[in-house]
Amino acid sequence: MPSPYAANLLQDKRILITGGGTGLGRGVASHLAEHGAEVHLWGRRGGVLREAAEEASGGRVHFQTVDVRDYDQVDAAMDAIWTGHGPLTGVVNNAAANFVARTEELSPGGFAAISGTVMAGSFHTTLAAGKRWIAAGLPGSVVSTLATWVWTGSAYVVPSAMAKAAVHAMTMSLAVEWAHHGIRLNAVAPGPIPTDFAWEVLNPAGANAVGATQVEQIPAGRAGTVEELANLTMFLLSDACDYLTGQTIAMDGGQMLAGPATFAGLTSLTDTDWAEIKDRARSATAASKAQRSV
Repeated sequence: MPSPYAANLLQDKRILITGGGTGLGRGVASHLAEHGAEVHLWGRRGGVLREAAEEASGGRVHFQTVDVRDYDQVDAAMDAIWTGHGPLTGVVNNAAANFVARTEELSPGGFAAISGTVMAGSFHTTLAAGKRWIAAGLPGSVVSTLATWVWTGSAYVVPSAMAKAAVHAMTMSLAVEWAHHGIRLNAVAPGPIPTDFAWEVLNPAGANAVGATQVEQIPAGRAGTVEELANLTMFLLSDACDYLTGQTIAMDGGQMLAGPATFAGLTSLTDTDWAEIKDRARSATAASKAQRSV
């Protein structure tokens, strides 16, 4: 499908995407570059970041290995961008971690990994960019990738739902606090969009589960696409509507309005089903961790 935007929509924009090496971040990054932006990718796996940078075309793409849970790493990496390339014009908080689990079986480490990446990582990155924009008297735009769970909650992904709700609150709060600086904060809440790792982890019981990836539950009758998410993200990062701030926009084919809550159907699973879910999640996570050493 041809882009609805001019090829130079994001010309002169310098945009950071956290979690940009895989999944939605990688797909959106390619579209930003194709529309003229200089794109910076952050993530913990150097190999996949390099692949994502090489895959993107039509623009300048750079990458840094950064754990957004660590503010010192975030601040140093932000300094490197400002010094080596110039100030950012936009930030996409996309870094995330998630898996389906019964909450009573979650470990403190699992909770910390998810909430730290989503909540703390989004705050660290937003703060590091925001304080530089304010000091220099520059405008900026922050777009965070959330989910409709910020309004409905979601069973079996409680740490992610909690963390994304916190970023939703940050979006509304800083939209007011920083509006007079010319800094806008918005968020997108996409419904199911197929990506390899997320599709595996969030649909762990396959056809036996009524999970987030069951497209028959979506009134539109299909999953979303990376192109659609990229188009919405580009609009929010562009100069098309500087009056738009503090909003989280659902893009889910009507799924949230139709109900039920995303993972509500998993209440029917048995202990055997949950044991299989754990095994599949461990396998997917182990494969992801192996890439970090590349």
